[in-house]
Amino acid sequence: MRRATKTSANLDNTKVEGWNVIKRVIPYLWPEDELWVKRRVVAAMAVLFFAKLIAVGTPILYKGAVDALAGEGSASMLAIGAVGLTVAYGFVRLMNVGFQQLRDVIFAKVGQRALRALALETFTHIHRLSLRYHITRKTGGLSRIIERGVKGVDFLLRFLLFSIGPLILELIMIAIILFFLFDVWYLAVVVGTISLYIWFTFTVTEWRVKIRKEMNDQDTDANQKAIDSLLNFETVKYFGAEEREANRYDGAMEQYVAAALKTSYSLAFLNFGQSVLITGGLVVVMVMAAIGVQNGALTVGDFVMVNAYMIQITMPLNFLGTVYREIRQALIDMGDMFTLLGQPAEVNDKPDAKVLKVQGGEVVFDGVFFGYDAARPILKGVDLSVLAGQTVAIVGSSGSGKSTIARLLFRFYDVGEGAIRIDGQDIRDVTQESLHDQIGVVPQDTVLFNDTIRYNIAYGRDGASFDDIKAAAKAAKIHTFIESLPDGYETTVGERGLKLSGGEKQRVGIARTLLKDPPILILDEATSALDTETEGEIQTELKAMGQGRTVLTIAHRLSTISDADRIVVLEEGVIVEQGTHDALIAADGRYAQLWHRQQQDEKAA
Repeated sequence: MRRATKTSANLDNTKVEGWNVIKRVIPYLWPEDELWVKRRVVAAMAVLFFAKLIAVGTPILYKGAVDALAGEGSASMLAIGAVGLTVAYGFVRLMNVGFQQLRDVIFAKVGQRALRALALETFTHIHRLSLRYHITRKTGGLSRIIERGVKGVDFLLRFLLFSIGPLILELIMIAIILFFLFDVWYLAVVVGTISLYIWFTFTVTEWRVKIRKEMNDQDTDANQKAIDSLLNFETVKYFGAEEREANRYDGAMEQYVAAALKTSYSLAFLNFGQSVLITGGLVVVMVMAAIGVQNGALTVGDFVMVNAYMIQITMPLNFLGTVYREIRQALIDMGDMFTLLGQPAEVNDKPDAKVLKVQGGEVVFDGVFFGYDAARPILKGVDLSVLAGQTVAIVGSSGSGKSTIARLLFRFYDVGEGAIRIDGQDIRDVTQESLHDQIGVVPQDTVLFNDTIRYNIAYGRDGASFDDIKAAAKAAKIHTFIESLPDGYETTVGERGLKLSGGEKQRVGIARTLLKDPPILILDEATSALDTETEGEIQTELKAMGQGRTVLTIAHRLSTISDADRIVVLEEGVIVEQGTHDALIAADGRYAQLWHRQQQDEKAA
């Protein structure tokens, strides 16, 4: 996989207003409540000004030294002498470098603070976005947006403040010196050269940005294919598709290489064109100065000084095309990130949201309507009551809306109509944090962090002691297994927990939910992905886990919920029947059909 470049293209090809992006960054550099940041910014700018003042004055000392060697120049310069002026010239150059480094030292803390604050804000905001957003996003593309955006801020801070701004200041100072020490024609040639240079650079760079965008789009596509293939490593192996994936990735890289070659060729054209313009302007100014020396109007030192100023101008101008392109692209990359920050959080706390207070844990669905898409309703007026301490199982065919009920209770989404209440409190009227604190979830496929077993179990409760972690592991019947591992609780589980078996992962998931100790528990097909023997073992642990809690079980295998206090049958978003297992079998309705079918399938297997 290729690393992201600084100049990455706008992923959704939207037009980005550079000034609007800059306005979004300014508060990070000039925060209202942090005076030390403002002081450092002002100090850095002051040091920068002195550095440029010294840089512009340096060629004058160079001129004096040359004139002193030639026996020309002012009496004061001749009095100091060539050696003294040369030493002063070297000292001033050293001061210029020193001031630049001091500027970087002063500003470094400001820049790093801005990057940290922006990165944290983006990371926090992504976690606030709804499940709907995270289901549709592409992980590779999203990580690219964040990476490019943060790098874009870093680049903009360094080059806009310390390259473009200082360059403009330096050009103005040099223009004033040329006007007063020489004549207006020198100034006219320099201004004309710079104007042509900037016009050519910006025009060609705009053309190159389009090519660069194509290259970065291909880079993103190749990166996305690589990440997608690695995330589906087992599937690739199952179907012997290594060569197919390699060809798919290589095809994307082939298109990237073609675009990258266009970028290289256009860069060569830009560099040569810039050299033609700069060299032309330099030659014209030097010829004018040489004629002045021959006529006696100028000294040899003047000739040298003009040359020094022209070189001083051309050095930063040589980077103008690169800096302009990078700044323009940084603005686009930051625009992508700020667009991400502008994504609305679909589920928000009300301004007056209160903390959820759970006394018993009664859960009520009152006339709930919901659809992920307005044109395709999922739940159609669900009325469901789960008494405190009761275990209620929800069953039904695939697509009937079982998991949707669990997602709505956890408030991944808000209901379209109706209400969901816990102990009489509408979950839309309480804070999401307090709601999530009171609900534990054991999903069908427990996903673990690529960290230790200890870390993954401890995730259930922040600040849990090691004794609490071991107690939860014992309750989940996984402590003995963990102790048998060479590294015990410090064993790493791999990405998404792939180093553990399905049953082991589920037990870790149960342990961390036990550690959380919530009064309401959602078991979302928690054992359907396991073999029958493992499922039976874990079912025993899940039943023990549900003691004293309100439990909502989403079930696929009906044999696992036959002893539930109540079973609710959901079909096409509507509750068609409910009751105990025996009562539903006796009623010979939809539940009985599902039960008999599964019994036949198990016998046939």
